[in-house]
Amino acid sequence: MGEVAVDAAFIQAIEHRPKPVRIEAEGIPLIDLSVLNTPDSDADDLASLVSQVGDASQKWGFFQVINHGVPLEYREKIELASRKFFALPKEEKLMVGRDEMNPLGYYDTEHTKNVRDWKEVFDFAGKNPTFIPASHEPDDQEVRELNNQWPQNPPELREVCEEYAKEVQKLAFKLLELIALSLGLPKNRFNGFFEDHTTFIRVNHYPPCPSPNLALGVGRHKDGGALTILAQDDVGGLQVKRKTDGEWILVKPTPNAYIINVGDIIQVWSNDKYESVEHRVMVNSEKERFSIPFFFNPAHYTWVEPMEELINEQNPRKYKPYNWGKFFTTRKRSNFKKLDVENLQIYHFKIDN
Repeated sequence: MGEVAVDAAFIQAIEHRPKPVRIEAEGIPLIDLSVLNTPDSDADDLASLVSQVGDASQKWGFFQVINHGVPLEYREKIELASRKFFALPKEEKLMVGRDEMNPLGYYDTEHTKNVRDWKEVFDFAGKNPTFIPASHEPDDQEVRELNNQWPQNPPELREVCEEYAKEVQKLAFKLLELIALSLGLPKNRFNGFFEDHTTFIRVNHYPPCPSPNLALGVGRHKDGGALTILAQDDVGGLQVKRKTDGEWILVKPTPNAYIINVGDIIQVWSNDKYESVEHRVMVNSEKERFSIPFFFNPAHYTWVEPMEELINEQNPRKYKPYNWGKFFTTRKRSNFKKLDVENLQIYHFKIDN
C-alpha cells in the first residue's frame, strides 16, 4: 500500500511539472538516468525522469540513456571477445550453429528475395536454460528447454557474455519500472511477468558491404518483445522511422549510451499509448560494425493483453489476449524456415472497436 501511494505521488508531481528539456541526439531523446543512482534524489527528480521516459515512449518509441549504471568494462569485454569469435573460420563458428530445435547460437543470414540482411549473429539466452513452447500449434502444451551453445574459442566468451547479461538485466528492470510509473501504474506492475523470462542477447557483426545500395544490415521491422536495450559501436547505422512524418532518422552513436525502444508487448500493455516503432540498420561500405541488442522478454506462459487499470469507456480494450511463448515460437519458426508468409504481428490480435 505504501509503495502504491508513493507511486501516485510521483504521477501527481509529473502532471504538475512543465515538460522537461531533453538533450537531442539526431532527434532521438537522450535521457540521463543518474537520478536512479543518486541516494539523495527526491520525488520531484524521479517524477521528472518518469515524465521524460513517458514522453519519449509516446512520441518516438525510442530514446537513449546515459549514466545508466552498467559499467563500461562489461561492454568492452563482450565486444572484444565477440570480435575474436567472428574472426574465426566459418566452419569453427558453425560448430555452435543454431538449428530448427534450438534458435540459440551462431548463424549468418542468407538471401531473401532481392534484399540481403548483411550480417552474422551469435545469440544466447539471458536465463539458462530457457523454456519455450515446443511448437507453434495452439493446442500443444509441451514445453522445450533451450540451452546456450558456447564455442571453445575464445574461451572467455561465455563468462563475459553471462556477466554482461546480468548487468544489462538490472537496467532492464529499472526501465520497466519507469515505464510502469509513466503509465500511472505501480512501479513493479510488470515485474512478475519476467520471473521466468525468455530474454535473449544478440551479438551482431556487420562486415563491410561492397554494394551498400543493394543490402541492409537489418530490414525494416518492429521488435516483438517488451524492451530492447541496444549497445552500438561508433560506426552507427541504426535508423528509426519518425512517427510525425515517416522519415528515417539516423541514431547517431553516443559514447557509452544505450538505445532503448519499446516493443510490441509494451504497445499492447499500454493499449496503444506507446507504440513499437519501425527501425532498420544500414550497412557501411568501408567499416565493419558491431552491435549488441538485449531483448527483454517475459516468461513463455505470459498472456499479453492491455492492462486492466488503463481500460475504461473512453479507452476501450484494443487487443485480444495472446500467449507470448506461442508468439515467440511462431516467429522463430518462420524466421528459421524463411517461410514466404507474413510474420505473426500484434495487429492480428487487434479488436475493431
